[in-house]
Amino acid sequence: QVQLVESGGGLVQAGGSLRLSCAASGRTLYIYSMGWFRQAPGKDREFVAAISRSGEITNGADSVKGRFTISRDAAKNTVYLQMNSLKPEDTAVYHCAASKLPWVRVGETSNDYWGQGTQVTVSS
Repeated sequence: QVQLVESGGGLVQAGGSLRLSCAASGRTLYIYSMGWFRQAPGKDREFVAAISRSGEITNGADSVKGRFTISRDAAKNTVYLQMNSLKPEDTAVYHCAASKLPWVRVGETSNDYWGQGTQVTVSS
């Protein structure tokens, strides 16, 4: 069992930056692939980025490539999402997820763990 808590969200102007954190307790994160997802009002949940257990492999949605970077710090048991050049369409609640499956399948199964989310609002 692992508990995930996101933080770092807030209100920022377009073009600004935020760094989201996902801190884990209960289990060490190195056994899990990790991912970030977001959900805007009235829309389905959307994949943002994922990272392998080792941290050597990362992937991001086309909409965030070149702007967002996912990383992990094993010593701090934390995963990060650095978000630069933010756009109003990035406004959403951002959730992190942990999976025992390979990183390409983070968020796919009911066995994954999810945090409660952190709100990101980007003003134009």
